Amino acid sequence: MNRPAGWHAWGMRRPFALLAAALLTGALAVPATAADGDEKFTIRDPRITESSGLAASHRHPGIYWTHNDSDDGAYLYAVDSRTGETVATITMTGVGSPRDVEAVSIGPDNRIWVGDIGDNLGGTWPHVWIYRLPEPETLRDQSVRATQYVVKYSDGARDAESLVVHPKTGRVYIVDKNEKGGHLYEGPADLSPGGTNVFRPVAAVPDLEATDATLSPDGEHLVVRSYFGAVAYDWNGGRIKKKERLGVPFLGQGESVTYTADGSKLMFGAEGADSPVEPQDAPGGSDSSAGKGSSASPEGGAGAGGLSGDLRTGAIAAGVALVVVLGLRRLRRRG
Repeated sequence: MNRPAGWHAWGMRRPFALLAAALLTGALAVPATAADGDEKFTIRDPRITESSGLAASHRHPGIYWTHNDSDDGAYLYAVDSRTGETVATITMTGVGSPRDVEAVSIGPDNRIWVGDIGDNLGGTWPHVWIYRLPEPETLRDQSVRATQYVVKYSDGARDAESLVVHPKTGRVYIVDKNEKGGHLYEGPADLSPGGTNVFRPVAAVPDLEATDATLSPDGEHLVVRSYFGAVAYDWNGGRIKKKERLGVPFLGQGESVTYTADGSKLMFGAEGADSPVEPQDAPGGSDSSAGKGSSASPEGGAGAGGLSGDLRTGAIAAGVALVVVLGLRRLRRRG
């Protein structure tokens, strides 16, 4: 078959051009934050009408765990922030009937901690409960056995909606809810499933009716929110020091807050059907994201190579271009 002049060089170059186009198109077609979970979303599940706690999964990028307030049962919902849809419903077994579930937190070793710590009787229940369960490796509807802990406060019964677990030590803390301001309560170093666990006040949380709280992935910063505001603290070994007051997006009845898995954003949520979840930059700028990549799953998000979405896309594009240029130069020398 007769071929036009120069066909050999073009015929050899064409696969490189097609490959470059395909790779570059693929790199640019995927949104930079597709798996980061730091964009605004709406919880679409009609069963979730009182989302009262929020925790960013470290095992499944872009997934947030939430739950209803009282009268729902021992359920947790995994919500995909890309769509707002529930991708897994977890039924906790091995626990009694939850009374007033108010908080959820992720601790070391991908353990989920659930705070059944609300008190709709105004702080009169003699004890409350905390549940701990492993975060499932696969997201599907399933039953997961949980460990139940009985909790009392050293200074008497009280209402609370905020529970955090230190990402390094695994120690559990509760912030009580009081319109005049409450306290940060510290649990024992190791909770006992067979006895009563007494939580003791270690620091004041003044001028804030706490509805949720969250610890940064590096364990250095605490954020406590109320219905209409939030305050950031330096953790300081649990002897917290106030850092700054934060602006909070108005979403209705503000009930939840969590750091994103990489620590770069705060995600604020609210109660109600079709409740919105909105991001804000984490306090402290680069200081708050110092642990970026250490807490996020290596499967995606900012933990993949420690690069942000925009930098990853740019790096891929630059790499593709370099491969093409080197390949074409080599072909020119051969031709």
